[in-house]
Amino acid sequence: MLLLNFQYGVHLPGADLNKRFGPSFSAGAAFDLLTKNNWLAGIQAGFHFGDNVDENVLNSLTGADGLIFNDDIFPAEIRLRQRGLAFNAEFGRIFRSNQRSRSGIRATLGLGFFQHKIRIQDDPLGKVSSLSGTYKKGYDRLSNGFATTQFIGYQYLSANRRINLMIGMEFTQAWTKNRRSFNFDQRIRQTDTRFDLLTGWRIGWTMPLYIGENPDEIRY
Repeated sequence: MLLLNFQYGVHLPGADLNKRFGPSFSAGAAFDLLTKNNWLAGIQAGFHFGDNVDENVLNSLTGADGLIFNDDIFPAEIRLRQRGLAFNAEFGRIFRSNQRSRSGIRATLGLGFFQHKIRIQDDPLGKVSSLSGTYKKGYDRLSNGFATTQFIGYQYLSANRRINLMIGMEFTQAWTKNRRSFNFDQRIRQTDTRFDLLTGWRIGWTMPLYIGENPDEIRY
């Protein structure tokens, strides 16, 4: 059986990630092969996003009144957002409640890549030259590196194939580094390794592709 999952998640940060961001969300997809013995192997990818940024990287551009001015000397409305990407190869198993059921406890382990940065949203009414083009890279704290994930939840595959879904808790640990050569606001180059954590819930709608004994027959 092939399982195509369209997923949505809600996450809380931990360790170094908690110093930079607040709660976040994710949307993505996963593609798994489920064997006759209930083993799972597949890949998944997700886009992470959020509005809670706790690290103010624009302090060096603000005046005594806390404002940033655009090139026309008017206050600029600059917003900070969280953006990220995650890619994993996963392996695990579905522990079925009985031999006649397709559903059961889903447990997987994953190895992959995790990336996050601060998105600097431009002022729509005026240009800020200090934050235009490649200058943004000096403030966005782009960081990425190796990551591990664990998922424990429930995979439901109905007998009539009409309702198929998964839900559970996901844990991510990532060892990331700042990939920018220089932080403009701090006037330093960050070379230390970060330890980033994410803990949250993931829910997904599953589209199963049933492969019969005849290799030419695939049932949807």
